[in-house]
Amino acid sequence: MFNKVLIANRGEIALRIIRTCREMGIKTVAVFSTADADSLHVRFADEAVCIGPPSSTESYLNVSRLMAAAEITNADAIHPGYGFLAENADFAEICAEYGIKFIGPTPEQIRTMGDKITAKQTMLAAGVPCVPGSGGLLTDLNEAKEMAKEIGYPVIIKATAGGGGKGMRVIWEESEFESNWDMARKESKAAFGNDGLYMEKFIEEPRHIEFQIAGDQYGKVCHLSERECSIQRRHQKLVEESPSPFMTPELREKMGAASIAAGEAINYEGVGTVEYLVDKHRNFYFMEMNTRIQVEHPVTEEVIDHDLIKEQIKIAAGIPISGKNYYPQMHAIECRINAEDVFHNFRPSPGKINSLHTAKGHGVRVDTHVYAGYVIPPYYDSMIAKLICRAQTREECITKMERALEEFIVEGVQTTIPFHKKLMKDPNFRAGNFHTGFLDNFDMGEE
Repeated sequence: MFNKVLIANRGEIALRIIRTCREMGIKTVAVFSTADADSLHVRFADEAVCIGPPSSTESYLNVSRLMAAAEITNADAIHPGYGFLAENADFAEICAEYGIKFIGPTPEQIRTMGDKITAKQTMLAAGVPCVPGSGGLLTDLNEAKEMAKEIGYPVIIKATAGGGGKGMRVIWEESEFESNWDMARKESKAAFGNDGLYMEKFIEEPRHIEFQIAGDQYGKVCHLSERECSIQRRHQKLVEESPSPFMTPELREKMGAASIAAGEAINYEGVGTVEYLVDKHRNFYFMEMNTRIQVEHPVTEEVIDHDLIKEQIKIAAGIPISGKNYYPQMHAIECRINAEDVFHNFRPSPGKINSLHTAKGHGVRVDTHVYAGYVIPPYYDSMIAKLICRAQTREECITKMERALEEFIVEGVQTTIPFHKKLMKDPNFRAGNFHTGFLDNFDMGEE
């Protein structure tokens, strides 16, 4: 087992990793930018190293400073958390060169699943269902138009190096193609330094359902069941739950088997997530694989009573997994509490938290790094907390979440709490009748 883990991340996920490491008897090193000097992850780590100014390119994305911090503190492993360098194969490679264990998959596995075209080809070879589309990169506009005719409109073009909805355009008819093609290429080039595009059939009103998997260093892969992630805005998830209200036992077995096949196809090492689009007929299609811990991992932890960060660390240390699959024993819902003004198009709301009261009670969990007096910096993601509720049934879980949201008070900045309160009362949400476009027509009303 590792003696000391450096956490190459910030905020809530860094604090979450510190807690598990402490329970495992592992020392921790926090890194922080000058903007994060007062964050709780800095306070609770055994050691803390400042790695630069607020800009993430000069701090959390600065590999040389991270490696220097690991070297001076004698860390023997690095946990990347999520975001930043968590899916950066070059970073994982550099860790290996320094003799420091990267707590995650190998560089080759990250590269295979990080490029969407390579990932899709790998999944097709493994027998995992994929959305009909181009077998590789589109070479030019005319080829793309011909393929769209072949597949049938609507189609979606996506950046091969993309994520978070960037470089992605839905095209409903041929007359829209050229302008969307140009915009997607420019956006992709600006965001990822790569303007490569590929095309898929656009699945109308799909569900976004993902499967948690774990694989060890000895070729064994298991699944830990699904999460429903369809409540999202601009391709960013806001609410996740497990089990999915759309799931059937038969579909769970099929998707679970496909997810294990996906992991086995690349000899996956670590904890990861296989994401799917599921149409209204319950046909499912591989979308992508995230080779890291997910923001929404607590949802799975709550329904199977299993610490996924601990599982990551054990796998990285060479401990074999049991190989058994896990199934939900409870129902859990996670609401992401972001510092955003939901009455003004979810615009960011950084600033000082004057007062904070988090929800408590049986089956209520709050993962956060903020406190009363904390100043939310404007430089990073706007998520400040995750509120997770667990109960025997989905109906009980929603009722508990309503109560918990009423108790969750943040003063000084705007948050997404009013949105979550309204969503929990929505009859279609309560009935499980929603898809990824559900929020397109969701009216927040007056402030």
